[in-house]
Amino acid sequence: MSRRRSSRTALAWGAAGLIAAAACAAMTPADDPDDEGDLAHKSAQQISDEALHALVGADSVRLRTETSVDATRLDLTLDRAGNCAGNISNGKQGRVDLIKRGKDVWLKPDAAYWKSQLPGDEGATAARTYRDRFLHGTTDDSFLQSIATACDLTAFQKAVTPQSPAPEDSPAPTPAVTLSKGRPTTHEGTRVLPVVKKAGDATQTVYVAIKGTHYPLKLATRVDDETSTVLLSDYDHPVPAHTPPPGQTVDVSVLEGQNQAV
Repeated sequence: MSRRRSSRTALAWGAAGLIAAAACAAMTPADDPDDEGDLAHKSAQQISDEALHALVGADSVRLRTETSVDATRLDLTLDRAGNCAGNISNGKQGRVDLIKRGKDVWLKPDAAYWKSQLPGDEGATAARTYRDRFLHGTTDDSFLQSIATACDLTAFQKAVTPQSPAPEDSPAPTPAVTLSKGRPTTHEGTRVLPVVKKAGDATQTVYVAIKGTHYPLKLATRVDDETSTVLLSDYDHPVPAHTPPPGQTVDVSVLEGQNQAV
């Protein structure tokens, strides 16, 4: 999303760091829908900081995204080493299955992708020729590198960590920011506590796991009428290591001379 830059900046999570809180959890029944666990004695800012600390410290995570701006969706499991497995879809323009291990990259576009990216009969021909086969190469190939950037967990972690502007910068005035705790709810079978951050016309809600490590499991952002959602799960689970056998792959050089789009 491109509008309201100052609002987006204000929605970045506060400075990372774990803030000490009360040692005892609230003594409420286990089935109490309002049970906040040990988050009951923490402020919204403390919970936000702790969730950010947990996210930034993760070695791997499953990341699912969608936005109202376009049809692009990601469903990737990725780690700090740059490995990943999953898919990237873009509505009617198709879907690409993606695997990355080290510098090696495998892509399996579906028929809709080929037809949307190659003109005329070329797309239909490519869809038939490469059906159920992976394009294989390395990140030395600019096409594969451009898609494999989605596998960079470290870059994502840096993106959610607020950066202080350089002294010579003159940022626009930052809207006043308010944080508040919502009522506990359930997200994909896990009890979570929403932390709502508002700045001007922008709102971000972070759903934090109540039990165990307080990972952020969902980030929902709204700026004006534009929305985006990031779902986070499978923290510190290894990225699937399976790669396609040679019989199911085609070297990416077959695309040379054709008009590809990322």
